[in-house]
Amino acid sequence: MLDTATKAAIEPWSIKGELILNCNCTVFCPCVVSLGAHPPTQGSCKAWMAVRIDEGKWGDTDLGGLNVAMLLDIPGSMSEGDWKAAGYFDDRADDAQFAALEKIFSGQARGTTGLFRLLVSEYLGSIREEISFTTEGKVRHLTVGRRIQGAIAPIDGADPEQELKVTNTRYWMGPDVTIAHAIKGKVRDFGRVWNLDGKSAEICQIEWVGP
Repeated sequence: MLDTATKAAIEPWSIKGELILNCNCTVFCPCVVSLGAHPPTQGSCKAWMAVRIDEGKWGDTDLGGLNVAMLLDIPGSMSEGDWKAAGYFDDRADDAQFAALEKIFSGQARGTTGLFRLLVSEYLGSIREEISFTTEGKVRHLTVGRRIQGAIAPIDGADPEQELKVTNTRYWMGPDVTIAHAIKGKVRDFGRVWNLDGKSAEICQIEWVGP
């Protein structure tokens, strides 16, 4: 339960942009279509994700143009909870933007990301960091200081001009998910040293709202 003061501090919010994620599953991660009921292909989930915010609001505070990343460490099926997570927030964000993004990505702001409040048992921390999220052709590149270095690309389909997608899902991030793989997926933070090169990845256009 959120206390009265926390509820009162929640503004109407929205985020529109692109999400990328790389995990240690063999391509393609079964959690998307099973909504987390199917266990990860390696038994546990080690992942990083990032969001490029093209348009965003927290009340009257503009969030557009900022980037956010997360580290996720999940011991089994995603739906069973006990997640450990950390948040990385664009060092270009001012104090109001940082506070808003922290509430949204910790689940405190309810709405689309509210499940983080239910599933994360240990929030490792919120870090201000230089985050670069760029696209070259079909490849999405991410750097989060020296903590995360990632590059993901859609896998090939029969028509090279069309992205291979899973569509019309009930996945909380968004209904249409592009199947991808990691060209690079390196994580070094909070005692985790992960190499997710060649593992499963996904690209999703998001439109999140709350509360």
